[in-house]
Amino acid sequence: MRRLFWVGLGLGVGAASTILASRFVRRQTAKVAPATLAREARGSMLDLAKLVSDSVSEGKAAMQEKEDELRSERR
Repeated sequence: MRRLFWVGLGLGVGAASTILASRFVRRQTAKVAPATLAREARGSMLDLAKLVSDSVSEGKAAMQEKEDELRSERR
């Protein structure tokens, strides 16, 4: 009876770990799929483009403010 219990327990644990491992592998392969990587790269590039655009517009605003300040001092 003890052997049957341990065999059943071993089979149950083995089956459960196999299911969990296969789910984990499936999720990991979905993460590195070419479509997923391309989508993430595109999102990163859009974020970078937005940061650069914001920096440039902030720099232009600061430059305009400084020019106005210098022109008011000159008068």
